[in-house]
Amino acid sequence: MQDPVDLTQNLIRCASVTPDEGGAIALLDRLLSEAGFTTTRVDRAGISNLFARFGTGKTIGFNGHTDVVPPGDLEEWADDPFAAVIRDDILFGRGAVDMKSGVAAFVAAAIDVVRDTPPDGSIVITITGDEEGDATDGTTAILDWMRAAGETMDVCLVGEPTCPAEMGDMMKIGRRGSMTAYLTATGVQGHSAYPHRAKNPLPVLVDALHRLAGRALDEGTAHFDPSTLAITTVDTGNPANNVIPGEARATVNIRFNDAHTSADLINWIKAECDQASGDSGVTLALTFKVSGESFITEPGPFSDSIARAVEAETGRMPELSTSGGTSDARFIKDHCPVVEFGLVGKTMHQTDEHVPVAQIHQLKAIYKRVILDFFK
Repeated sequence: MQDPVDLTQNLIRCASVTPDEGGAIALLDRLLSEAGFTTTRVDRAGISNLFARFGTGKTIGFNGHTDVVPPGDLEEWADDPFAAVIRDDILFGRGAVDMKSGVAAFVAAAIDVVRDTPPDGSIVITITGDEEGDATDGTTAILDWMRAAGETMDVCLVGEPTCPAEMGDMMKIGRRGSMTAYLTATGVQGHSAYPHRAKNPLPVLVDALHRLAGRALDEGTAHFDPSTLAITTVDTGNPANNVIPGEARATVNIRFNDAHTSADLINWIKAECDQASGDSGVTLALTFKVSGESFITEPGPFSDSIARAVEAETGRMPELSTSGGTSDARFIKDHCPVVEFGLVGKTMHQTDEHVPVAQIHQLKAIYKRVILDFFK
């Protein structure tokens, strides 16, 4: 039996702060190769990624990441964040929740299956080192390579922490889209005592923000809460009280459901900003960053299988949710149906990030049930 706790400890001891690999990808490459998987490093632009396949035929896939966020002030940690200390049956360390335990649990479950009951089909494991970073050369690089190599998955399980409070209380069958709009209003600087000689960009910018924030984007959809728009910053860089600034900037972040596409929202923002600038003489320039579109994997056999496995091991039937931020599932959804299930996420990215040892074993048991059920 492959011990998922020991593997999690070994992965945590690889200080793989994004984008550094820290030895974690190499460790998994060796372990899976020794277990009979065919492995391929899919590194791109300095990012380390791994693709591993066992068998042929119908394929269940797994996606996870070994990169972690920085630990922050080491003095605030009770232990070295990369020491993987177990105390009172709780494992501490950066990545313990997000998501080295999830990777270890699935890898351990898959190794047990291929050693004990080799499947009539295939298991694919994809691991990236670029989920916590820009995410431009991680899972996207693996999927690009798979497309070129003719490699496919029929379904994919992402091991992100999905449970908000108790082990087994939630799984993700979709995610909201995320996009950011950057507004730059440019006028003419001048003395505040002579406003007619200036073109103040702030009233135009404030009007644009009022138009955007004043609209309810929707009331929610069948699987999603209402979309949200947040003004996250307004900046002029102006320390003087008697100077009209020549430029002002603002940033708006939108989390949107499947009632919208980013293209539709961009067109709406442009139209509102055109109305706000009008004939003021102030120009309002826009740039956009789209982190991902909203998506939904309609409930069906794969999500049902995961839910049954979770209930069998935890006694809880997980809620099917689309809450939270983005994950690499946003890339995989264009390749095959994708569902996310993992640990309780309460301490991810926090000081003294930790997970009960029992939950790591529990997660391995859930993943093993899912794999075996897929090949029935």
